[in-house]
Amino acid sequence: MINAPVIAGLLTYLLMLLAYSRPHRRYLHAPLMIGVMLFDLAMPFYLYTHRDWKTRLIDHEDILSFLVWMHIGLLVSLFFLYAMQIPAGRKLWRGDEQARPTHAAQAKGILIMRGLVLITGALLVEQTTT
Repeated sequence: MINAPVIAGLLTYLLMLLAYSRPHRRYLHAPLMIGVMLFDLAMPFYLYTHRDWKTRLIDHEDILSFLVWMHIGLLVSLFFLYAMQIPAGRKLWRGDEQARPTHAAQAKGILIMRGLVLITGALLVEQTTT
């Protein structure tokens, strides 16, 4: 059974793909991307407040799991890409076309990284239900 955070992550990934496919429609693209970024920033806080992390990570020793550390590393990398993407997007919004290749390359990296974050997160959820 798939739980709610995984479904929410997949739905926001679909929204991100929609925004990615419409880069020249700024008033659709920018709010969707910003919304997905805010969702991704809020998700760790939601999970922290709604899961028993001490039991899982400390008592069951999952903190030593490679999958946990891979997920955290991918998440930090995703947030770093977001931090780099925002200034490039702001330059484009102001009309600086030289930022377009950088913004596009970072967008592809974000799509790949976010997909990997969702996959590792789903695997971690599946690991706890079995």
